[in-house]
Amino acid sequence: MEDLLLGIDIGTSACKIAIFNKKGDVIAQSNQSYQLYYPNPGWVEQDPDEWWDSICLGIKDCLAQSGADPVQIKGIGIDGQSWSSIPVDRDGNCLHNTPIWMDTRAKDIAERVTKEVGADRIFEVAGNAFLPSYTAPKILWFKEERPEIYEKTYKFLHSNSYIGMKLTGVMSSDKCQNYGIHFFNMKTCTYDMELAEEIGISIDKVPDIYDCHDIIGSVTKAAAEITGLAEGTPVVAGGLDAACGTLGAGVYKAQQTQIQGGQAGGMSICEDKPIAHPKLILSTHVIPDLWLLQGGTVGGGGVLRWFKQELGGGQSFDELTALAEAVEPGSDGVVFLPYMSGERCPIWNPDAKAVFYGLGFDKTKGHMLRAALEGVVFSVAHNLKVAEEAGANIKEMDIRAMGGAANSRLWMQMYADVTGCRISIPASDTATTLGAAILAGVGIGMYGSFEEAVEETVKITRVQEPVAENHKKYMESMELYLELSEKLKDTFSR
Repeated sequence: MEDLLLGIDIGTSACKIAIFNKKGDVIAQSNQSYQLYYPNPGWVEQDPDEWWDSICLGIKDCLAQSGADPVQIKGIGIDGQSWSSIPVDRDGNCLHNTPIWMDTRAKDIAERVTKEVGADRIFEVAGNAFLPSYTAPKILWFKEERPEIYEKTYKFLHSNSYIGMKLTGVMSSDKCQNYGIHFFNMKTCTYDMELAEEIGISIDKVPDIYDCHDIIGSVTKAAAEITGLAEGTPVVAGGLDAACGTLGAGVYKAQQTQIQGGQAGGMSICEDKPIAHPKLILSTHVIPDLWLLQGGTVGGGGVLRWFKQELGGGQSFDELTALAEAVEPGSDGVVFLPYMSGERCPIWNPDAKAVFYGLGFDKTKGHMLRAALEGVVFSVAHNLKVAEEAGANIKEMDIRAMGGAANSRLWMQMYADVTGCRISIPASDTATTLGAAILAGVGIGMYGSFEEAVEETVKITRVQEPVAENHKKYMESMELYLELSEKLKDTFSR
């Protein structure tokens, strides 16, 4: 029987489950959705037990599709959305919904702690600014606003570590997701006890640290019964979804870069040392001794879905793409700021709003759509521009694209033209779950190294080259985009 690997991806709107063979071919995959909850302004929550229920359904679906014997699955990898803060008791019971990455309820707490402890002090250790979306401010929110929950909490878990616990009974904290905990030292990959005390979080509230490919345990009898998996199947710690997607796109060495276009957008630049910038995000890669300088944006494929739903007039994605393709690069002066739910990197403004600029009677739906697509690209390019300030070399990057946007030749050509770099597109729809599965494959010894794993599993489907003339036009549009973003920041806050 063929040996197989299972990858689990805990996304924002759904989980993705996929079974792969050693070559990285998809044997079966399943998507299962769940709810987001908005109990108060600025609050965005999910129920981790709904993740678990959906994952169990997805695993059963994949096993049924493939007809695989559960014992063929030799390892399980898990990736998840960032900045969860899941309080669990000693028995692993979830005590409260988790605020997710879009949640900003800890805004006042983050501002106060930054003043009291010092922005430079925190940044020196964490390599990240103390912002409300991150995990540590949310833990403090539980401590201050839900003290009864905080006291009952044995450990606060990340999204993937919660599912790892449900499968194995072991509570873990992987190096990659720990960038959300600001007393995690980004240089040494250890907890800084002094900074934890200054911030006000007991270090006992976080689990032991694991490498992302470390085996944390094996599937328990109870988990096997509910999922259909074989008892005793090894489970690795896993990591951040963006980092697993970066690995699954073939980024495993310094100077390679991943751009993503799922519901949200962003970029991850792989470095062999921790290069940080206060406007960006620094995490370790899921590969030891590598780091990712990241920029996460709000605008991504969600912008296109919104446009189709609200302004598409019943047209298909292909029909809308044809309208945008008929418009010249730069959209004849129409510019779109894709801040559909505030914006993350690099402006970090939860009050930012989406804006169309340059409309007139001569402009069409095609102009608006092309500008919307270009605006998403500009938001990612803005992050690359800031990364260059931090010391990243972006002029000759090996860029890999992933996410739904990578399926659009038009959108990927925009990325190539705006960045001036060649864009390589692997089998993007499965990059994140593949990255999680690769972690499991390396962890159990199916692959001798990450390089071997990437060479065997990642397949480039096409390459898109930049067009010099279009790059010149886009630099003018990008300048206007940055000007609008800067000049409107006070208006957004008002």
